[in-house]
Amino acid sequence: MTVNAPSPTLGDDGSAKHLIAGTRLPDIALPATRGASVNLARYQERAIVFVYPMTGTPGVPNPPDWDVIPGAHGSTPEAEGFRDTYADFELLGYEVFGLSGQSPEAQHAFARRAGIPYLLLSDEKLMFAEALKLPFFTTGGATYLSRLTMIVRNGVIYRVIYPVDAPADHARALLHSLTPTLA
Repeated sequence: MTVNAPSPTLGDDGSAKHLIAGTRLPDIALPATRGASVNLARYQERAIVFVYPMTGTPGVPNPPDWDVIPGAHGSTPEAEGFRDTYADFELLGYEVFGLSGQSPEAQHAFARRAGIPYLLLSDEKLMFAEALKLPFFTTGGATYLSRLTMIVRNGVIYRVIYPVDAPADHARALLHSLTPTLA
């Protein structure tokens, strides 16, 4: 059922430990919502890249065993959390990108349905994920990326958050950690 999957308690299984500060992102252009392509290695600003397994589609059942795979659920609330805090991330100087192995068409449909203001990037062929050795799991014969977040500056990883234990609250918690405190 699963390969390289997060542990049942969703603790840190070590599968993202190689993603350290200073790691350069792979030079791969990814199709994005709104018809653009984005190459994160060449993106010369600060960015939040949250990686997620997949967003569901109304009326379409989840993949097999989805309900028992730790960390599988939560992509839609996580994406909506980033939607709701997007302006705050922009004020701090961060662009937000969501990245999954879903097709560009599925991402376009979700972005319209959920009112997503930032770009969703499709790594449908998993070339970006394989180049970075991102953690993943499989079910029903398909591969899904495990949930993690990279804070990137000028195409280089600055910080990685893995695992993401509370996807619905993740954007707010990350925003809080990045917000300078007034002393």
